Amino acid sequence: MEPVDRVGEVSTSPHGSHRPRRANTRRTDYDESDVRIRPNPRGSRARTKIRPKHDDAVAARVVTVDRGRFTTLIGENTDDEREVVAMRARELGRTPIVVGDRVGLVGDTSGAPDTLARLVKVAERASVLRRTADDTDAAERVIVANANQLVMVTAAADPQPRPRMVDRCLVAAYDAGMRPVMVITKADLADPRDFLSGFEALDVPSVITAIQPDGRIAGLAELRAVLTGADSVLVGHSGVGKSTLVNAVAPHADRTTGAVNAVTGRGRHTSSSAVGFRFFDDDGHALGWITDTPGVRSFGLGHVQPGDLLEAFPSLAPGEAGCPRGCTHDEKECGLDDYVAAGRAGDQGQARLDSFRRLLRARSGDGEDADCPSPST
Repeated sequence: MEPVDRVGEVSTSPHGSHRPRRANTRRTDYDESDVRIRPNPRGSRARTKIRPKHDDAVAARVVTVDRGRFTTLIGENTDDEREVVAMRARELGRTPIVVGDRVGLVGDTSGAPDTLARLVKVAERASVLRRTADDTDAAERVIVANANQLVMVTAAADPQPRPRMVDRCLVAAYDAGMRPVMVITKADLADPRDFLSGFEALDVPSVITAIQPDGRIAGLAELRAVLTGADSVLVGHSGVGKSTLVNAVAPHADRTTGAVNAVTGRGRHTSSSAVGFRFFDDDGHALGWITDTPGVRSFGLGHVQPGDLLEAFPSLAPGEAGCPRGCTHDEKECGLDDYVAAGRAGDQGQARLDSFRRLLRARSGDGEDADCPSPST
């Protein structure tokens, strides 16, 4: 008996069984041979490579990153300002997104509780502060984007200041095209003038702060003046007082603070991720941005080349024309020595050359008090 296709007729299956056919039903007697059957041949076509342009994306600023979620600020300094949480769109792949990035959002950008927008664009960055795991690793880790001022926070005591750490931060700032500023905290515990004298030739602005007997911070007005109008990132060892300064300048930040371990002389991590904050004047007008970062032991500078660092010393840079090919700028044949000796780098030429070479040695991990980079901080 031949199988028929009419509803209600009996048909013989390939397995020799007889069963009635029913209308509008799906086949249920699958076996091992059916795994290779594709009911829709077009279902396996490759995805199109054409991606939407997202011309309607809403501009935002990333203020913190936490486990794949990005807290952003839309409508900065407007009546429609709001925080929106977003997740990365798949088409961005592994594109690094960090605090300070200017991004584009689509989807639910209302900022209402339990809503999630989609982050689909990352704008070109004006600056990037970065470091590597160690000095031999060229793989870079971006810390913050679009900042224009690097504030190196160092305690005068408890923990003791480490000049080579400051040198490394200076190299990172010059490489990123950022203005470096030194802030010395805890000047009530020790006199920081000897420490600062080692950086005079670099003309790096400095602010000294101290805790007064009534608990107020001396030097806070000078610090606010340096931060006003800038997009600053604070960098320093744990325990030097970065979070304390942030709380003083931007009380709404409410950053957790900690004490220095009496045995190791090192601070305890109280900030686990970079977070951006605005600070305001007494009338509520925004004055600038501060990004607080977790404490670090050092900057790996494997991505910085000697020629890149020399560009941060405009009085010395023309002397590179007299250097042999491949010059490291820290050798006997370096043309910078003759350039400085001829007085072409100005009255501070020798002091600046000495400082430049000190930074070169800090970049390579050489020299006294060189900090050991740690990829975990």
